[in-house]
Amino acid sequence: MFDWLKKKKTDEEQEAAAEETVEETVQEEPAPAPAPEPAAPKKKPGFLSRFFRNLNNYIDDDFYDELEEQLIMGDMGVYATEELIDNLKDDIIINKLKTTQEAKEFLIKDIKRIMAQPADAYAFENQKSVVMLIGVNGVGKTTCVAKLANRYINEGRKVIMAGADTFRAAAMDQLKVWAERTGCFMVSGNEGADPGSVVFDAARSAKARGADLLLCDTAGRLHNKKNLMSELAKLDKILAAELGDFKRENLIVVDATTGQNALNQAREFKDVMHVDGIVLTKLDGTAKGGIAVAITRELGVPVKFIGVGEGVNDLKKFDPDNYVEGLFAE
Repeated sequence: MFDWLKKKKTDEEQEAAAEETVEETVQEEPAPAPAPEPAAPKKKPGFLSRFFRNLNNYIDDDFYDELEEQLIMGDMGVYATEELIDNLKDDIIINKLKTTQEAKEFLIKDIKRIMAQPADAYAFENQKSVVMLIGVNGVGKTTCVAKLANRYINEGRKVIMAGADTFRAAAMDQLKVWAERTGCFMVSGNEGADPGSVVFDAARSAKARGADLLLCDTAGRLHNKKNLMSELAKLDKILAAELGDFKRENLIVVDATTGQNALNQAREFKDVMHVDGIVLTKLDGTAKGGIAVAITRELGVPVKFIGVGEGVNDLKKFDPDNYVEGLFAE
């Protein structure tokens, strides 16, 4: 009469044994190996590092000729190159240098001297300010505005963006997307609208909203210098009238990969308005990164920011010492 109970117990024991077997099997499975971390991108040596590595370790006339050629090829420009070579010759005589490695150390110090930033380079960060970005089309002005907005919002500043590049609908649309991503208030106009009216509205909004920083995107039209001068002068006048107590900061954005064209563009803009600093996008000190030296030396304007990638956090403050060390890095 208890056969059904015995059968039930047998079935339960078999199920329990099966479960134990499954558990043991699961427990015995080896844990998956952790995925390997992606290897950090290998840094290329600086172009001046390669130059000095391949030299004979003594100073002669060929050394000066080869160094001059290397500096010019690295986009340091004629004026900076001549100054560096002349100073190095003097240093070699005065300090009785014998080897190219000794000469390299003096060259590093001299390039750092050229690239040194003034003590107040970033004074606009500590007070109410208007930052206007200027440059030709395609150098990344709109993206730089967004990245600066993100940077200073994260630092606790109240930021407003002005989309004053009304000649390119894509610029306004792009800035609106960035405004949404960064949580930044933006003032813009319709395509073809007067950029001055956009800047005027943005200035009024900056006062009404108690903004710490107004970032202005502008159109790039280097091909028509007269109109460019007229427009920039107008924007300057509006900002001076509406935000006279705000510090002004005009930044030229140039693409470092364009070499001497970047210098020519910066020179053209400096001819039409006051310039406080340079933003270099796509800067690569391992290739022709000497353009930063050329611009700073010839225009007397410091590099303040560099673009190192496409991400919103990829606009960095320029570090002169790190930059120069990178030119010589192994």
